Amino acid sequence: MKLVRYGAPGKEKPGLIDEAGMLRDLSAIINDIDANVLGRDGLARIAAINPQTLPAVAGQPRYGTPLSHVSKMICVGMNYAEHAAETNAQVPEQPVLFMKATSAIMGPNDDVIIPQGSLKTDWEVELGVVIGETARSISVENALAHVAGYLVVNDLSERAFQFDHGGQWVKGKSCDTFGPLGPCLVTTDEVPDPQNLHLWLEVNGHRYQNGHTRTMIFNVATLVSHISRYMTLLPGDVISTGTPSGVGLGQKPQIYLRPGDVIELGIDGLGRQRQQVRAHPSDEHAA
Repeated sequence: MKLVRYGAPGKEKPGLIDEAGMLRDLSAIINDIDANVLGRDGLARIAAINPQTLPAVAGQPRYGTPLSHVSKMICVGMNYAEHAAETNAQVPEQPVLFMKATSAIMGPNDDVIIPQGSLKTDWEVELGVVIGETARSISVENALAHVAGYLVVNDLSERAFQFDHGGQWVKGKSCDTFGPLGPCLVTTDEVPDPQNLHLWLEVNGHRYQNGHTRTMIFNVATLVSHISRYMTLLPGDVISTGTPSGVGLGQKPQIYLRPGDVIELGIDGLGRQRQQVRAHPSDEHAA
């Protein structure tokens, strides 16, 4: 299934995309797409519905994040060897973990706002993993049974905040609008192998990232198991699994986002995002 949330910010309704690509309204069946429906029983209840019996949604409504009330978003750094190399980092022996504030999460096509005074706002296409069943110290062999589905993530980053402002990477990862998710949450029955997905990203029509999840250093099952050793993973938690090479930081010379840029990105079978980049209001006023 392809589950979505659509409508104005803060007023999104749950929906699904049927096999013909038609948006169908789920609001008579469930209140929202959240922890209450992401477990096996909740998803089975939705899967049992004939989509043709659901109301079709006319027009082209805005898509919000495909799940609500995310309790935490855990990100994985340096999970592709070529990305580690382009940023002059060592290939890690264990997964590198950091958090992205959930206040950064937004819809897949909402505007990206460059933080106030930023000169180094960067892009990162990533495969997102959505937890469906509570996971606590689980084995690699059982890890994927705790996954509800997958989605596209743009793990936007401010590199000066990340590396030059002291402390942890979270400073450069958590700015408002730095976590576009979606457009849809694709359940695991449609993604038999998360290590067999092509992912890409373009800025102003130029393709900078062109990777494949088979080249991850730590695969999805390993990441879910590893993270569950250190913290309980709850239904609705999102794991962003790292980015392939081609980020702005790795270009020679380095390239960063500017107002007016257009970012487009996608993953096979999971959909695509498109974001317009805008200046922070205070910087617009100063200009």
